[in-house]
Amino acid sequence: MKSAYQILRKPVITEKGLSVKETENTLVFEVNAKATKTEVKEAVQKIFKVKVDSVRTANFVGKERRRGKFAGYRPDWKKAYVRLKSGEKMPEYAQNL
Repeated sequence: MKSAYQILRKPVITEKGLSVKETENTLVFEVNAKATKTEVKEAVQKIFKVKVDSVRTANFVGKERRRGKFAGYRPDWKKAYVRLKSGEKMPEYAQNL
């Protein structure tokens, strides 16, 4: 099994990600594409020392991007919505925005 830091790549700090964090007690992360929901749950519990209620994931296919006549593809990636149990303290990872 991979370490918790290999499973969770980075938090998704967008307008939607921050609003979900405030209103629905949910954290949003970019995770390893091969990580399962159980691995994501255990990684969040280990790193942030909180109890996780549920995990939802979404796979995103990389788009084609062009620079003039040159074309390439963005990489495929996976997003995880991690809902914390009620009463859990929300970790702060986006404080100075």
